[in-house]
Amino acid sequence: MISGFTLVRNGTQFGYPYLESLRSLLPLVDELVINVGMGDDDTWITLQKFAEHEGQGKVRLFESEWPLNDPEKRRGGLILSEQTNLALDRCKGDWCVYLQADEILHEADYPALRSAFATYADDSAVEGLLFDYVHFYGSFDVIQHSRSAYRREVRVVKKSSGARSVGDAQSFRKNDGSKLKVVHAGASIHHYGWVRPPEVMKEKTVFMDQLYHGKKAETAGPVIPQSGDNYRYKKIWGLRPFRGVHPQVMQKRISEKKWNWNLKDSPLEWKWSDSKKVVLDTLERITGYRFFEYRSYRLTTPGKPTSGSSR
Repeated sequence: MISGFTLVRNGTQFGYPYLESLRSLLPLVDELVINVGMGDDDTWITLQKFAEHEGQGKVRLFESEWPLNDPEKRRGGLILSEQTNLALDRCKGDWCVYLQADEILHEADYPALRSAFATYADDSAVEGLLFDYVHFYGSFDVIQHSRSAYRREVRVVKKSSGARSVGDAQSFRKNDGSKLKVVHAGASIHHYGWVRPPEVMKEKTVFMDQLYHGKKAETAGPVIPQSGDNYRYKKIWGLRPFRGVHPQVMQKRISEKKWNWNLKDSPLEWKWSDSKKVVLDTLERITGYRFFEYRSYRLTTPGKPTSGSSR
């Protein structure tokens, strides 16, 4: 049995492609567990309709209240991993496939994923599957490909591994804090977290600041995110045109895009700290190896145990 799981809160208000994410996951799984945070928009009602009309009897919804008033939980995005684990704990499958509400699977990768599920089902040396990432930025035709954006992450875990979402739900660890032993899934995640109307991007950033830095300061004037103006789309180092094909489930959203941000016509915004990125990105392009890359996982050889830690 294969489970899918995710979480979403105020998905409509903050412009998440959460329905597209679920549609990309549904064909792969036998059940789909969705943790719906109690929020301020129509996300819960929308998901009830999705479960009824599109869910194929696979969808299990439950509501949860996020502890936004707990100062200890509003640090480093801890709420996100706790809420992710609530969904993971309800999964019944041997494999558990996780997508965040702005992450989409491509239908072209389904055969590779189904093959991986079958191939490694009984292999104790494999505890999870690793995915490449395609990070979109500002527009659906621009991607961020540099050290500023993580290039791989674990998005499938075996229930038997005891995997737990950690930190801000970026990745998984075992109960004892050790890294999961993983192999590459042969698939990619299309990440649309930085593609939404600019005003929605700012609103979402203000809210996310609460999860990482505590409650936003009350002010009579315009609200400025604690993380500065990173919500504003800029021509930064590492951006390039996207030459690939979007997942089918995203085509309607892309065709309905109502804002414009043009990479070519935007002025380059440069910081001296970008010099290090230029050097390391150039080395990666020449050698094919990403130096000093942090890895929250341990790459393993199927059928063989691994030793040591991979970073």
